[in-house]
Amino acid sequence: MVEGRLAGRTALVTGGASGFGEGIVRRFLKEGATVAIVDRDGDKATALARELGSSAIAVHADVSHEASVAQMSGTILERFPRLDILVNNAGIGHRPIPLDELDPGIFDELLAVNVRSVFLTARAFVPAMKRAGGGAILNVASTGGIRPRPGLAWYNASKGWMIAATRAMAIELAAFRIRVNAINPVAGETPLLATFMGEDTPEARARMVASIPLGRLSLPADMGAAAAYLCSDDAAMVTGVALEVDGGRCL
Repeated sequence: MVEGRLAGRTALVTGGASGFGEGIVRRFLKEGATVAIVDRDGDKATALARELGSSAIAVHADVSHEASVAQMSGTILERFPRLDILVNNAGIGHRPIPLDELDPGIFDELLAVNVRSVFLTARAFVPAMKRAGGGAILNVASTGGIRPRPGLAWYNASKGWMIAATRAMAIELAAFRIRVNAINPVAGETPLLATFMGEDTPEARARMVASIPLGRLSLPADMGAAAAYLCSDDAAMVTGVALEVDGGRCL
């Protein structure tokens, strides 16, 4: 039997109970990893872990809050002998709105989930990765971080931050054999699709698909395939990249 590319490795995927995160979880398990599904919807994470079997565990956490991340990291590091892969997938968006009209409360939540969580998980897990002699971190950014669209200014900015953070983390952590990369998905079949489009109608979907040269929305499985590559030894010489998984949207 041929082992998967992630056989024997342990991984954590934030926002792993649905959407792109679920696609990454499923692919990692297929590649042989043991995976912690971290999500603030604990019931959904538990249901997915039960469906996927003994190599998946569910951990309820809100990665935008320091205390929750501290508790979650304690659970993970007690359960796993080491953490080989950290995927920062948890994220939120906002409905299309002029940049000067977004509610400050929504802006604060956006930064807490899309930006602060990456800082908090780094503080929680990078020390253990350093002690273990290496690891892989993957940040799920967005095509919006490099090709912004009107009406999503502050979401786009949060993902641009994530791309810059990926490069900054990569150069600092290279000495510890910790690789840090990102993927930039285009709009996909996830619960956030309606949020970005403003409405989920056939007409809105047609407009979105028309902007993607390969002619379809992205799928969670597409992100899983890209994540499995970047977090495996096949990408042993790859760090600091933001891989566009976008069907040509950014060309």
